[in-house]
Amino acid sequence: MGKKRIIKKTGGEMSADLTSRSLSQVPKKKIDSGILHVQATYNNTKLLLSDKAGNAVMWSSSGSLGFKGAKKGTPFAAAKVGELLGEKAHSLGMKDVNVVIRGVGSGRESSLRAFAAKGIGISSIKDATPVPFNGPRPKKPRRV
Repeated sequence: MGKKRIIKKTGGEMSADLTSRSLSQVPKKKIDSGILHVQATYNNTKLLLSDKAGNAVMWSSSGSLGFKGAKKGTPFAAAKVGELLGEKAHSLGMKDVNVVIRGVGSGRESSLRAFAAKGIGISSIKDATPVPFNGPRPKKPRRV
């Protein structure tokens, strides 16, 4: 029959070169407090760190760390994004953040826990998940 080929799948871990590259892009100015925006969808988790005025300072997502496909929406990938942004914020001199969470994905809590584990205080958590007021139009009544 011939030799069997063994194909090793990758993508379960994040790329080390992408992590080091994103850690090297830390801005020089010092910010003591800010806002952390967490967008957790079913397919991805994005974190954006801004100052108190709402101007974006830095961001990261599980896709930008090298996770591909269904692994982007996992809590593990979200925790890695939270760790990375926590390290960058700590090097920026940030002491505390207000957190705004959007979405219903699985990375909501794990990204926030990993961010807080880097020594940055969380002063408030706000859930800003968009909820429809009246939803979609109902079906027409059945005619028999």
